[in-house]
Amino acid sequence: MGVRTRIAAIAALALTGSLLVAGQADAGHSHSSLKPVATGLNGPRGVSTYANKVIYSVTDGSVYVTDGHRTLKLGTVPGTGGFPPAIDTNKWGTTYALTGAGGEPGQPPVPGSTTLYRMRYGKAPVKIADIGAYQKKDPDPYDLEQNPTDSNPFGVAALSDGTVLVSDAAGNDLLRVWPNGHIKTVAKLKPRVVKTPAGLGPDAPPAGTMVPAEAVATSVTVGSDGYWYVGELRGFPATPGTSEIWRIKPGSVGAVCDPVKPNKGNCKRYADGYTSIVDLAGGPHGKLAVVELARESWLKFEMGGSTIGSLYLQYPGKGHRAGYKRELVRGQLNLPGGTAFNRWGQLFVAGPVFGPGAVYRVKY
Repeated sequence: MGVRTRIAAIAALALTGSLLVAGQADAGHSHSSLKPVATGLNGPRGVSTYANKVIYSVTDGSVYVTDGHRTLKLGTVPGTGGFPPAIDTNKWGTTYALTGAGGEPGQPPVPGSTTLYRMRYGKAPVKIADIGAYQKKDPDPYDLEQNPTDSNPFGVAALSDGTVLVSDAAGNDLLRVWPNGHIKTVAKLKPRVVKTPAGLGPDAPPAGTMVPAEAVATSVTVGSDGYWYVGELRGFPATPGTSEIWRIKPGSVGAVCDPVKPNKGNCKRYADGYTSIVDLAGGPHGKLAVVELARESWLKFEMGGSTIGSLYLQYPGKGHRAGYKRELVRGQLNLPGGTAFNRWGQLFVAGPVFGPGAVYRVKY
């Protein structure tokens, strides 16, 4: 299922809380902990870094920069529709903000939604590209919802050459955007057949039924090897353990990420076994940080289940495949939304994506 309707429904819950889950200890045996960097935030989500600074976004579309002592407002983007934008900062310190679908499904789009912006301190953001308009001419050939031109840009990664990668959670693809607004489709992600979990109610297929589920490309990052990595949320029925991470050859155009043939072409499956991925970050020595919105799945959370999410370090393996993974601050994260490494390998995480929250440094 495309994430446009799902995230809109989740946002409508308007949950409150804090990133830390009260009473939860770190049971992951990872000797990791959280140290606050910015607190008292409304729905923090996007996180990026530049030098000794941490950049983050909040629900109203505002983007801030802090060095831990002084915090400045970089600017505000329109069109968020109550869901904070994704952000990333390139090696020159330029920050990009990406708005999602915004508004209610079936209603006219919110002005400024599905758009990539370049932030400018003290000035209005510059509109780079309308992702939704591009997707109207680039339909998803593997769509399962009879809406192949739907768009909900969800993940962003700024490349060193000045272009920007955008993962579209409704289009189920990865795009590359040039500074002049030109866009090319890097890769399309095909659905995966999954087993329906139990406990989804009478309207869902019986538990154990095999059904196709859309990829829902929520996240993108660049690894230390230079490859592009894309993470999946997994559409309905949101089966736990079926979210994949794909490794895409830089410069690719028209690649296909196929779970039936996961080792073919320029898009190969890198890791499997995750649940409801919403962000990735490339770190030193081949490590990836992986954020799961809710460890029981986004759907179980939406049905009133646990809000506890997860943060993993995914280590590289041999060839193009991942190695072992390690969970950090287990049980301590409430609906986390974003993560980032800085140049020294320090790791940051933000959330919850709805209600009061914070940005933390993760000591590991």
